[in-house]
Order: sequence, then structure tokens, then C-alpha cells
Amino acid sequence: MYQLLVVDDESIIRRGIRTFIDFDGLGISRLFEAENGEEAIAILEEEQIDLILADINMPKMDGLEFCRRAKERDPSVKAAVITGYDYLDYAIRAIKVGVDDYVLKPLSRDDIQTLLFRLVEKKKEADSLAAVRQEVNKLAAGAGAGGDAGVRAQMAKSLEEHLTDAGFSLSAMADELGYSISYLSTLFKKHFGANFRDYFLDLRLGRAKILLLSTRMKNYEIAAAVGIDDPNYFSVCFRRKYGKTPTAFRTEAGHGKEA
Repeated sequence: MYQLLVVDDESIIRRGIRTFIDFDGLGISRLFEAENGEEAIAILEEEQIDLILADINMPKMDGLEFCRRAKERDPSVKAAVITGYDYLDYAIRAIKVGVDDYVLKPLSRDDIQTLLFRLVEKKKEADSLAAVRQEVNKLAAGAGAGGDAGVRAQMAKSLEEHLTDAGFSLSAMADELGYSISYLSTLFKKHFGANFRDYFLDLRLGRAKILLLSTRMKNYEIAAAVGIDDPNYFSVCFRRKYGKTPTAFRTEAGHGKEA
């Protein structure tokens, strides 16, 4: 069971979430509420929060800054934001601070229920992967291999920092981290279960989904924002992974046709 923190300066939205959402069905055991980011930070200091739903536009501390601080305190927390904006700069800022999902105003009960369901599923997946990694590390330590979680963290950080860089490659990462290409290739597959190219492409496509759901950016703009400089290649890869084109994905999600 998970604990949810809702951060919104509009009491009517907090009350609506508290009243109409099926928390038991989502596996959420406890709900915390805050009117702004500063109040929410105080709750984080006292409680183990698993899920965050925060409005972007709030006094004292906006939702993106709060999510950034929450992620710094606990990278495992899953956060989504409520926003009336679909501008590119907000989307890019949200990705950079690690926001996991979006919902656009005006809100309905189904919007929030669906968003929280996705957030819970991401939390479950992340927790399962963390448990597997922990067991693998234990086995490696028992076999005398020693702990090397720091290496994986270095690689993951490098991927995040270069997500928008179309020219970033395994060779560039090797230079950045000080490894040979062949050794880094072996390390990468060991830690991520896939080769560099496939894993990085999946990461980029996942971020592209967020942009498709949260902005009116055109396909070529989204491709550029996730480091893919050929819009046609982006569309082909997206369809191969998700079974539909970016435009069809956006339309079926209820966000209309590409602007």
C-alpha cells in the first residue's frame, strides 16, 4: 500500500480528490494534503511519501520546484503535476526535474483516477526493479564481485543529462566516464539488460510519450526535444515500440490532433 501527497492551493480540487477517488482500488492507504510546496516539504520530512500529485501554479513554491526537491530527497518517489499550461518550456522543465506524468486542467474524476493508476503502476515497476537490483547486488557481493551500484548511477545520470543531445553515443559516454568503449559496453548491458542504443532509444521514446500527453508540440519538435534529429525515424521507432504513430497515440489519449 502506498501513501499519496496532494499539493494544491485550491481546496475544491483537494476535496474532490479526497472524496471521489477510489484509493482502496488503487492500493493507496493514506492521503496527505498541503496547500503549497513549503507545507508539502514539511510533510515529506515527517512521512514516507510514495506518490505525489502537485499543481504547478502555487504560491510560495511552485509544483515543479517542489517536485525537484522531493526527487532530491527520495528519487524513488513518483510525481505527477496538474497544470493548465501545455507550453514547451514547462514540459522540458518537468522532464528535467524528473516528473513522471501530467494531467491538464480542466480535471474530471476519470482524469485523476487514470493518472493515479499510471503513477501507482510506475511505482510498482520501479520497486520491483529496485528489489531485483538489490538481490543481484547481494549475490554479486557474496560471490566476491563487490558492489558497483555507483557505476550504474553514473551511467543513468549521464543518460539523463544527454537525453536531448542527438549526437550522444556510447563512445561519448565512455570518454565522459573514463572507460574504454568495449568495457563500458559490457558494463552497460550488465546493469541495464540491453545494449546502449536500444536502451537509450526506449528512454527517449518514453519521454516523448510524456510530451505527447502534456503539450501541443508537433512531432518534429518532440523528436528534437528527446534527441532524435530525424522526425520520420522518430515516428517509425515510436510505432514499432507502441504499435501506433505519435499522432494516433495523442489522439487516442484524448489530446486531439497534432497542432
